[in-house]
Amino acid sequence: MKPVFSIIVPTYNRPKQIVTCLQTLMQLDYPRDRFEVIVVDDGSDVPLTDIVKPFQESLNLVFIRQANAGPAAARNHAAQKAQGQYLAFTDDDCQPATDWLKALAACFEQKPVCIVGGRTVNALSDNPFSMTSQNIISMGYDHYNAVRDQARFFASNNMVVPRQEFLAIGSFDESFTTSEDRELCDRWIHHGYTMTYAPEVVIYHAHPMTLRSFWKQHFNYGRGAFRFHQTRADKGWGNFEIEGNYYMRLLRYPFTHGQSRQGLVLTGVLVVSQVANAAGFFWEMSQQKTAAVSRT
Repeated sequence: MKPVFSIIVPTYNRPKQIVTCLQTLMQLDYPRDRFEVIVVDDGSDVPLTDIVKPFQESLNLVFIRQANAGPAAARNHAAQKAQGQYLAFTDDDCQPATDWLKALAACFEQKPVCIVGGRTVNALSDNPFSMTSQNIISMGYDHYNAVRDQARFFASNNMVVPRQEFLAIGSFDESFTTSEDRELCDRWIHHGYTMTYAPEVVIYHAHPMTLRSFWKQHFNYGRGAFRFHQTRADKGWGNFEIEGNYYMRLLRYPFTHGQSRQGLVLTGVLVVSQVANAAGFFWEMSQQKTAAVSRT
């Protein structure tokens, strides 16, 4: 019998995106009685009740509204309510391929207890900020997930976990406003579980970005990166190390992956992302040092 999935979609102040996402989920080639959709409105200024209502019966949709607490808390809230054996996390600006659940089911038939992460395709090829943001993730996947069944990192917009084990290890760490997916993957592996990268499990990501929003995103990624490495160090799981070869490969990525015509622009945007990331990293470091001094 096919596994039962709970598709979890947190959303905040993006009514158009959540409608498009739900319309895409209507097209999934998977038995309707074998999946549910849980939408978590993370305290949007205008409640989304009326927007999601037309989808409730056709998608077996559960709607949850909570005070704004961030995506980690929203996903954890949904996980507690979920009925499925597997929790399929995605975002409101994502559009899963029609065979998304079918491909996931095939993966879990082979390995029932693992995290499966799929491939994310940027749907906005005319936006250099969106392209670069996805290039960074794709390069990370090339680096961390080179061996299919020895993967080490998945982004939470295309990540599927067994519910029982997810809850058992403590779910997402809600103290993380970014990098909560990275921290979860690291903790999952340290509990002795495995992760499988399945590029046939595809979603399309449509996240329009400007220079300002791009900078903010990567500044926050830098903050999350510091918290991630600090948490690992506190647990005795290893200290932060700079991998120079990784960053050189990242700079070459547009030229080695069919984006040569836009290569210089994308490389420039990539440099901006790394400056923003470093700024966020050191800002978070200074904030934590200041907080530590004030406690003494």
